[in-house]
Amino acid sequence: MRVCIFGTGYVGLVTGTCLAEVGHDVVCVDVDAAKVEGLNKGIVPIYEPGLTPMVKANHAAGRLRFTTDAAAGITHGDVLFIAVGTPPDEDGSADLQYVREVARTIGRHIERPVVVVDKSTVPVGTADKVRATINAELAARGADIDFEVVSNPEFLKEGAAVEDCMRPDRIVIGTSSASALETLRRLYAPFNRNHERIVAMDVRSAELTKYAANAMLATKISFMNEIANIAEQVGADVEMVRKGIGSDPRIGWHFIYPGAGYGGSCFPKDVQALARTAQQHGVQPRLLEAVEGVNAAQKGHLFELMQRHYDLGEDEGLRGRTIAVWGLAFKPNTDDMREASSRTLLGQLWDAGARVRAFDPEAMAETRRIFGERGDLVLCESAAAALEGADALAVVTEWKQFRSPDFARLKEALADAVLFDGRNLYEPAEVEAAGIAYYGIGRGRSLRKEEA
Repeated sequence: MRVCIFGTGYVGLVTGTCLAEVGHDVVCVDVDAAKVEGLNKGIVPIYEPGLTPMVKANHAAGRLRFTTDAAAGITHGDVLFIAVGTPPDEDGSADLQYVREVARTIGRHIERPVVVVDKSTVPVGTADKVRATINAELAARGADIDFEVVSNPEFLKEGAAVEDCMRPDRIVIGTSSASALETLRRLYAPFNRNHERIVAMDVRSAELTKYAANAMLATKISFMNEIANIAEQVGADVEMVRKGIGSDPRIGWHFIYPGAGYGGSCFPKDVQALARTAQQHGVQPRLLEAVEGVNAAQKGHLFELMQRHYDLGEDEGLRGRTIAVWGLAFKPNTDDMREASSRTLLGQLWDAGARVRAFDPEAMAETRRIFGERGDLVLCESAAAALEGADALAVVTEWKQFRSPDFARLKEALADAVLFDGRNLYEPAEVEAAGIAYYGIGRGRSLRKEEA
């Protein structure tokens, strides 16, 4: 099928590439000429495992092209995807300006019946706004062209986006049109061969499904972080608690790992956007507000543990110290630092007068872009290099390469022999046996019983 995708961010680029991979003829449109030029040369602007070779192969085969010419893309496509950003507005609601602009562009240029697909994460009712915007442009042209607007939310995890796209758990399609549903069924047939993955519903239910899914996952994370905070006060090991509740099939093992808080492009903005949607319709989103509040506080918890360890009075405990930081991206297998816990920690350390030596396998360029050159930040070429001259180590992102360090070497490298584990990667007893003070999230010396 002939497909046009507006947007070459995580969603648009991965979706377009995977559709081309199964044989569809895909044109991706973006307003950023430099990005388009780079993509046509095989330069992929984001780090996502497996994506770059797939982009290059499908571009070379002629099934995947990139352009700034919106009219050409619309002329090409029978199915038009809107996959542009929906950043949070000032009040936390989703900003639909880019979605509306694409809808206006579609209305100006369509010449035949098409199916317009909302792929971006958008509030309930957005499909109606897209439809109205396209109709307004058609009316201004004096044109009468049939089109359908379908909600088809993405469920891609950064760091596993290609795998999620090629082998989806489910494909949610929101439409009241039998013909549009059949078109999307044909489009997704290559991804739906082993068993039925398509979940068909009305448009508004599909729009809400995406927000509800992300909010549920964020809720599980914040719940576990709150349990970890309770564990620290009562002297319980949260890892034991996690194993105890995870073995209950009604709860399960997914997303019950406590840590330094969630970040990224989806969970923070989607929880906020869903809360604002609720408020706009007269519903008080008490649980969603709590999820957001717990997460905001959790991002400062590693620093609180550091303050506790270095409590010398008058807030001088961290002043002049050097902290090694392993991990800057909001999660492994990405270079994305949007709403990352590391950003909160670095800001707190600098405010306290500490210096930072940091390493991340993929996010170094992004860190440099965000923070620029500063005297209290050294970006290191390796995890080992970050330890040089450091007093303590903070682990913020659970990259695989951080999972099995040589604790004897850590002890030698760290002047104060202390480790703050923001992702509970290590066993407290093993770290302590190496002569290193261990603070985890709801584990180790973080427990108040250690102070008794």
